[in-house]
Amino acid sequence: MLDMGGDQVEEAVADAVATLRQVADRDWSVKAGRLDWSCRRTAEHVASDCVAYAGQLAGLPTDRYVPFDITFDECESPEDVLQVVEATGTLLAAAVRTALRDARAFHPYPFRSANREGFAAMGVTEVLAHTHDIAEGLGIPYEPPAALCEAVLTRIFPHVRPAPGDGHWRTLLWATGRGDLPGRAPLTGWRWNNNLVIPADRLTLQGVTPAAAADLGAGGTGGFEWTQDGPFEGTRDAAGMVTKAYEAGVHRPEFGLFVLVRREDGRAVGGMGFHGTPDEDGRAEVGYDLAESARGNGYAAEALRALSAWALSRDDVTSLFATVDRVNAPSQSVLSRAGFTRVSGEGGDGDGDGEQYAYELRG
Repeated sequence: MLDMGGDQVEEAVADAVATLRQVADRDWSVKAGRLDWSCRRTAEHVASDCVAYAGQLAGLPTDRYVPFDITFDECESPEDVLQVVEATGTLLAAAVRTALRDARAFHPYPFRSANREGFAAMGVTEVLAHTHDIAEGLGIPYEPPAALCEAVLTRIFPHVRPAPGDGHWRTLLWATGRGDLPGRAPLTGWRWNNNLVIPADRLTLQGVTPAAAADLGAGGTGGFEWTQDGPFEGTRDAAGMVTKAYEAGVHRPEFGLFVLVRREDGRAVGGMGFHGTPDEDGRAEVGYDLAESARGNGYAAEALRALSAWALSRDDVTSLFATVDRVNAPSQSVLSRAGFTRVSGEGGDGDGDGEQYAYELRG
């Protein structure tokens, strides 16, 4: 799995500063690329974002940004500016490294929180995109390491997949409204997409990014700390479905895979999610599994109730359904305790004579 943490923040900042030091003797009052800001103001924005993200991870507010900011009033030269960018990047890297894996803090879009990987990825994106702006304004080339761009795209741009030949850097520029790609309309507005987390009583359902899904599908942990016998094969299969959807350009992260993380010890105990987006009638299929050691504790029913409540609160979902083998009594019990009703066997005969039963929950 491509890493996204303090090392990547430091790499992005070091590469950007090395590029911009080549033109530290120029006039930074000129416009930064397509922006209305000057190059100096753009660098100030980068530093402000880095220190703001560090503050979020240090303070862990849940409803707003920590209310502080920095200015460049004492910076007399571009070299002074670059020293501040370096320092704030180091602060963000340190905050990412020391934050707990499950720590989340407020960020407004799209689900009002981000974890340490999300803040690292947002910080890296700010550095890369705005270094591009400054370099463009000052007339020098800039292209960051491709691995950084890929790591960002697979975490906070899960809805954007590079087409063959486009490359990760060109795709990231397009995704942030800074470039053109064949067959894709230019963007006049854009948002990144931090993973969705749905709370339950004893668990949290943590959305799996394309990067984590690829790692899970390949036999890794996806960045989660699993109970000793997890993840179970169904979770790995579901991760493979996420990867295929992402590669096909049809992945919608809110209708992907969630890992079930136990609050008491931070251990991942299973997976749950959707088999795809809702159909034209608003029906979506759900599936789940647990590591064997976690079964018999009511985790699956608890998580399914939370996921169902979240889904059915949306305007694009009218009902949920699941199919389960007739011989799988424990899974049938999970569905019943989560409020689902058995509606038929797989053949729709109403008597459940097929190999599977169908269960449904309506909003």
